[in-house]
Amino acid sequence: MITELLADLDAESQELDALVADADLTLPTPAEGWTIGHQIGHLMWTDKAAILAITNPEAFQAQPLTADVVDRTAAEAAVLPDLLPLWRNGRAVLREHLATASGKIVWFGPPMSPASMATARLMETWAHGQDVADALGVVREPTSRLRHVCHLGVRTMGFAFLLNGLAVPEAEVRVELTGPGGELWTWGPEGAENRVSGPALDFAWLVTQRRNRKELAIEAVGPVAEEWIPIAQAFAGPPGGGR
Repeated sequence: MITELLADLDAESQELDALVADADLTLPTPAEGWTIGHQIGHLMWTDKAAILAITNPEAFQAQPLTADVVDRTAAEAAVLPDLLPLWRNGRAVLREHLATASGKIVWFGPPMSPASMATARLMETWAHGQDVADALGVVREPTSRLRHVCHLGVRTMGFAFLLNGLAVPEAEVRVELTGPGGELWTWGPEGAENRVSGPALDFAWLVTQRRNRKELAIEAVGPVAEEWIPIAQAFAGPPGGGR
């Protein structure tokens, strides 16, 4: 499983790399105050953090994750003249570590398995890649890799409630999403009272907070589903402001 995940992470990274290879890294993106350079710099910083979490968990746990840290490290990286080579090297090193890692990896959110970490890195690469694509006016073709993003969005439901100071609901939610090829992706018990449905791309935009909820064809039925959708997030750290 980790081999397939890492192959998909490689493909997602390469797609983003093709977008930024000749791009103006100072071009602003939809994230307020962030340029394309900030987006790539953040990915580079997070890859380095993941490497540290695997190789030296004690040192990793000594560093906090706050909005000012995220903004500061992205700004510092954005102006590096060798940002792209550094990002490429960092993600290659992380890939090597993930291929051989075992046990749980400490993180800013709950500890994760190597497979979950690879999924999280793919999700972040896709999400920040969306910001880059929007900045460049590029419409990306959805791929089956979206399933990883959606899977993480479903798995982090309880985490999203906790981040927003809410009790984690006991009721399960059935999620039914239509993939890029028309295939149906499902999570949760079929007969659940609470249900979420819609296009997989829209759900991925929702849980990465890359589009406003009102723009998305996501349907929520049931009290838990209706409470979850406005706060859904697949990423660690404080709740985002959305779009």
